[in-house]
Amino acid sequence: MSPVFVIGHRNPDTDSICSAICYAALKRKLTGEEYIACRAGHVNAETQFVLEHFGVEPPRYIASFEPRLSDVQYREVAGINSEMSLRRAWDYMNENDIQTLAVVDEDRHLKGLLTLSDIARFYMEDQDANALAEAKTSYRNLVDVLDGTLVNGELEQPFEQGRVVVAAANPDVLEDYIAPNDMVILGNRYESQLCAIEMNAGCIIIGLGAKVSRTIRKLASENGVSIIATPLDTYTCAKVISQAVPVRHVMRRKGLITFEPEENVEDVKRTVSKKRIRYYPLLDEQGRYIGMFSQRNLLDLERPNVILVDHNERDQAAEGIRSTNIIEIIDHHRIDSVETSGPIYFRNQPLGCTATIITQMYHEKNIEIEPKIAGLLCSAILSDTLMFRSPTCTPLDRMAAEELAKIAGLNIREYAAEMFRSSSRLRDRSMDELFHMDFKYFQVQDRKIAISQITSVSGDELSGIRDKMLEYMESCLKTSGLSMQFAMLTNIIEEKTELLYVGKGAQELVRMAFKKECGEHSVVLPGVVSRKKQMVTPLLGAMEEEAGL
Repeated sequence: MSPVFVIGHRNPDTDSICSAICYAALKRKLTGEEYIACRAGHVNAETQFVLEHFGVEPPRYIASFEPRLSDVQYREVAGINSEMSLRRAWDYMNENDIQTLAVVDEDRHLKGLLTLSDIARFYMEDQDANALAEAKTSYRNLVDVLDGTLVNGELEQPFEQGRVVVAAANPDVLEDYIAPNDMVILGNRYESQLCAIEMNAGCIIIGLGAKVSRTIRKLASENGVSIIATPLDTYTCAKVISQAVPVRHVMRRKGLITFEPEENVEDVKRTVSKKRIRYYPLLDEQGRYIGMFSQRNLLDLERPNVILVDHNERDQAAEGIRSTNIIEIIDHHRIDSVETSGPIYFRNQPLGCTATIITQMYHEKNIEIEPKIAGLLCSAILSDTLMFRSPTCTPLDRMAAEELAKIAGLNIREYAAEMFRSSSRLRDRSMDELFHMDFKYFQVQDRKIAISQITSVSGDELSGIRDKMLEYMESCLKTSGLSMQFAMLTNIIEEKTELLYVGKGAQELVRMAFKKECGEHSVVLPGVVSRKKQMVTPLLGAMEEEAGL
């Protein structure tokens, strides 16, 4: 069974990471199946502290769920050598039930493609009496397709000049048909064999399993004539001999369409939908051939099963979420725009933290909470509720955190202070890193904004980055595609936020939202520490009011 990916939102916070880890662990215990905790962004300093404190590895990073060719079930059919005969290539196609073969060199670099239609076209249109010579067919290939033996000559020597002639006439007439260097197919008539040698044929093929006399071998050797002895009759020899042509003579060299494993499946679909080609070669980053995939492989691609935790908005989900099959959502935010193809398990509770919901689920399923899991869940609750200071915090959050702290052996006050300090040292980081450390997108009609939150236990530290953060927000607004950008500089100890804002109409929007006189680019909001409950609701409400909704 395919694994299920449990993942939080982009730019994940401690709740998003810890909830993914703990819920994946719960699902594994309940089902015995594979649930993989994932993240859609980099781990911030606070979360890194938590993971290191409890000895837990960060979840798997998934930049995007957009399917890549590496997710497609391709055919690992080995490439063939360009000297292989068409006969062997045909057999290889049948053995592997594939109609396209990659022709490669010793280092697996693609030299060309051979398709079933290429072989058919050669037989119907291109072959003539000179085809073997034009293709410089090796005697090894000739002996192979004729099931014969090279009585005289060199296996690796190519047949480069002459036509293929069937010696059906009497010896006294053959002189008019055989030219120097021709390849002559004949039977066991000594006179015809001798005539072909005297006419300086390049090769004689003696069929019907006839024994080659010592005299003929001697004369052929003296005159540089190759001899192939075969058990086949003359008709069969004439029919199969062109199958000795090497694939390089028939393969396609120009206009080859190749792909690499990391290419986006949707882009590949758009490309191949315009082509009437069944199979396409897959090459690695070094251009080496690794296999074949078909258009059917692209259509049969299985959607990954995903569980969302700590979010349910498409703009906050990992890239490519539309390409997944969402089977569950566990969240404590407002319900927004994620759509599913069918009914799912959706658990949404008005609590301060997703980890509180997951703690409840451990109890409901009678699954013991291990100390390490308890530590992660407790950390998430302390982080999301700012150690119970946030207005989003409920009595259930506090009860859960206190219970989990006992299991994990934590002193809540001391541990929370240490955890919050771990995300400080703001001046050592770039403004880009700080702004994107914990930010989310929100949208009302066609107006899209971003709200970042930067928390600290030090007012001086927040004041120290204020001006640089405003400069950064101004500089990147034009290329962000956003109407406005906001940054919450939240002092956990003093329980207040200085809100920074840039963008046309941002000052007026903040004035409407908080009914307070504002500076050109900032306003201090005492008692405001929660983005979800104290920032998003009034700002989006003001945007809806402006839009007349």
